[in-house]
Amino acid sequence: MRILVTGGAGFIGSHLIDRLMAENHEVLCLDNFYTGHKHNILKWLSSPNFDLLRHDITEPIRLEVDQIYHLACPASPIHYQYNPIKTAKISFLGTMNMLGLAKRVKARILLASTSEVYGDPDVHPQAEEYWGNVNPIGIRSCYDEGKRVAETLAFDYHRQNDVQIRVARIFNTYGPRMLENDGRVVSNFVVQALRHQSLTVYGDGSQTRSFCYVSDLVDGLIRLMNGEHTGPINLGNPDEYTILQLAKTVLQMVNPDLTIEFKPLPQDDPRRRRPDITRAQSFLGWQPTVPLQEGLKLTVEDFHARVSREACAPKSSSAASTLGS
Repeated sequence: MRILVTGGAGFIGSHLIDRLMAENHEVLCLDNFYTGHKHNILKWLSSPNFDLLRHDITEPIRLEVDQIYHLACPASPIHYQYNPIKTAKISFLGTMNMLGLAKRVKARILLASTSEVYGDPDVHPQAEEYWGNVNPIGIRSCYDEGKRVAETLAFDYHRQNDVQIRVARIFNTYGPRMLENDGRVVSNFVVQALRHQSLTVYGDGSQTRSFCYVSDLVDGLIRLMNGEHTGPINLGNPDEYTILQLAKTVLQMVNPDLTIEFKPLPQDDPRRRRPDITRAQSFLGWQPTVPLQEGLKLTVEDFHARVSREACAPKSSSAASTLGS
């Protein structure tokens, strides 16, 4: 099968490509390298079943494919808030271009949506029937509302043009190849601990998140793409932890002698986040299998190698602020 992965050089996209290549598909990786990195897909560059396309999805493109995994969009607060207008354009124009491509070539398209469509939820845990509590004019709205309109476009293309869509609402995902400076809580806690810095917790640390290891997520995406259910379907780990619990877990694993520094909570930071995965379990036969301790161990090992290389380099940089997202 000929499969296009937008954002394929990114964290989740590159792990997805690893799986698709292992299954002997013909894979096209499309990325503009805003947050993706070539080294994530370096091992596939010489394969006859792999092609790399440097392209911005806000511009149309003509290809012949059977399936489209549409992952392209900056997903961390630091990156999507850096250029919020561009973020909104990626969610709207980029998604419209990919849906137009799917319509023309009759490909099935999976939209990587997000738990951020639920905003700061009044319902807990969050099920797909919940419409969300999103601030439409806040600093996070370029991403939150961008993904909500992306879902709208997907379902309108499905209803009006009979495009085969699949919509995944992805909750917090972590693992090797995360960016060191992306503002996400797992990566920044690990990087701060490895650099012997205090761990930065915003608020009192009582806000909760659920953390899904990347291999579990990729399995869910593939099952959704090849299943019979349109979605939206939540993909995430229902085990819920406070940010403070996560900080203490990372400290115990990396450096128990470090301290925790508390700072004010960022604007519109969700208080609680936990997926209801009943649909995923029922429709896809899917649920996470990698426990947090095991996934963190693999993530720490990956970051340790990168931080060690950085320590040997002539320059140094500090970890980005942890936004708890």
